[in-house]
Parts: sequence; structure tokens; C-alpha cells
Amino acid sequence: MKVLYLTKYSRNGASSRLRSYQYFSYLENEGIIVTVKPFFNENYLKQLYAKNKLSKLVLTQFYFKRFTVLFSIFRYEIIVIEKEIFPYFFSWFERLFFLLNIKYIVDYDDAIFHNYDLNTNKLVRFFLKNKIETVMKCSTCVLTGNNYLAAKAKQSGALKIVDFPTVIDIKNYTPKHYGKLKNKVVIGWIGSPTTFKYVKNIAPLLSRLYELHPFELHIIGAEERLDFIGTVKYPKWSEQNEVTLLSNIDIGIMPLEDTLWEQGKCAYKLIQYMGCGLPVVASSIGMNKEVIEDNRNGFLVNNDNDWIEKLSVLIKNARLRKEFGEAGRKKIELEFSLELNAQKLIPLLKDVSRK
Repeated sequence: MKVLYLTKYSRNGASSRLRSYQYFSYLENEGIIVTVKPFFNENYLKQLYAKNKLSKLVLTQFYFKRFTVLFSIFRYEIIVIEKEIFPYFFSWFERLFFLLNIKYIVDYDDAIFHNYDLNTNKLVRFFLKNKIETVMKCSTCVLTGNNYLAAKAKQSGALKIVDFPTVIDIKNYTPKHYGKLKNKVVIGWIGSPTTFKYVKNIAPLLSRLYELHPFELHIIGAEERLDFIGTVKYPKWSEQNEVTLLSNIDIGIMPLEDTLWEQGKCAYKLIQYMGCGLPVVASSIGMNKEVIEDNRNGFLVNNDNDWIEKLSVLIKNARLRKEFGEAGRKKIELEFSLELNAQKLIPLLKDVSRK
């Protein structure tokens, strides 16, 4: 079987790595031949994270390259599309796939339909507000990272919807060793420069917390300086060292804003923290509420006082940190491991190819 993956990014793009690339070895072990064609290249990611704008010419080249790839689609039994074929363009090609009986699976880990139906540009809203609904409806199957995305797929009239959370390769995540207590607890966050805004939102709260219970803060994956009165470290992220960096923290946090966009997020940070056996504190929004069992493997918070109260409890109580961490690790093993998802994906691809 030959499968074409039309990813959005190269491997260093987190969403593409987690939703597509990390499954390729499993597929190849089953004799499935995988070809991957990302829309954006590695340089685009570097410019994106540096908050630099790309020229229209460069962007046009990405669209042209994706267009040329479409001439090869008949070589493959199945096409797997991350989100859409062309960002900010009509769903003409997904419709054409449907009319030509070209089987495609479309995958979502974010509520990207809100890029269109809630866009501030009136023309984008007018022409593209229903684009993702069409992409879902014309697909052979929709992979959805959480219930919010699944509800959208159902509303769109998708023929088949498969629950497909964002997961980790659990064998690469060593549970934290709770040995001798450190002088200062480390609170940590992992993410990208584009999601660092959520930490900035709670920076004043973290400073207030520091005045009550001094701690060290680690920011993994972003380099922008935080306005925080205590010690902040910015360890440089890489795919190879991220588990080691996570193991150096004692409490993982995942603040979010309360908008429709966040309802579609897949709580990947929490899954990483919990895979390392860490207790977590997170905004009570979206999939965070599915991953965290409140007061068992972490705390869900609803307001500023909650952040300070719940983090204070964990800073002061090493035994509770260990209990939460162990419970979280068990949940990830049972529900959010790469092997479990691969066991869903492989039969799905084989089934679709036979139809």
C-alpha cells in the first residue's frame, strides 16, 4: 500500500511531527510505503518562530509546489491531509478528490475552522467560513484530536469520524525519580514562541506566587523574556533533549485563554508532563478537562486565585506531587500512548484502501 501524507510542516513543526511523522516507522513496519510532502519548509518554521514575515513570492512558491504534488496523487491508494490542501484557499481540490473517488483522510488537532469563520477580514469570512466543513464532508474519514473537533466533523456531515488524540511515545518518557528534595521547586512550561503568550498572561500571578513561595521557573521552547521577579531559565529545546528538560521540573503548567480556538486544542503539554510523571496545573478549558482528573493527577483552575492556591499546595507538598505524578503517568499509559494510536491508524488505512 502506498500512502501520501500532505503535512503542513516539516518534522520540526510540532503538529506535523506528532500527528504524522511519529507514525511513519509503525506504518513502514507493516509494509506501508509512506511519501510525505510538507506544505511549508524548515526555513518557514524558523521565520515563523522568529516572528519574521515571508515575502509573497516565497509564499506563492509553497502554493505552487503543493499544486505540482497533486499531479502524482493517482500513484497512491490513500491521501492523508493535515487540515487542508491549501491554507486560505477554496476547498476546490478536496471537492475534486471526492468527485474523482480519490480516498483521503483529513486530520485535525486544532480548530482551524475558526481561522475562517471568526476571521477579522470580512472577505475571508464570506468566502471561506464553511471551507473546513466541506473538507470534512468530502473526506473518507476525519481524524479528530478531541471532542470539540469531533462535534464539528459530525455537524459537517463527515462519513466517518475517528477519535485520534495527540499522543506521546511513552517508552521515550522516563517517569520522574522522586528522591532527595531540592531546595527550590521548579515550575515549568513547554511550548513554542507562538503559544508563549499564555504564560505571559499569568506572569503577574507567578510573581505573586513567588513572593509567597519562592520557586524557579523554566521556559522550554521560547526565548522571549518574561516579566517575572524570580529566577527564570530558558533551556533550549530539541526533539532529542525535551524529555530530559521536562524531567528537571517538578510541576507542569498549561495556562490558556478562554476562547473558541482553545476549545480545539489537544492538551499535548499536559500529556508530556504527565508522561514524565509530573503533577500538573492547567486552565479548566477544552481538552484539559478530559486529561486532568481534578485533585487526582493535577488541578484545574478557573481564576487567578485558583492558580495561586493550587500551585501553592503542590509547592508545599512533595508527597502530593509524587502521587499526582504517578496517577498521571498511568493515565497516559492507558489512554495517550503512540502505540495505542498506531493500532487504530494501521487498520484504518488498510480498511480505507480496500473500499
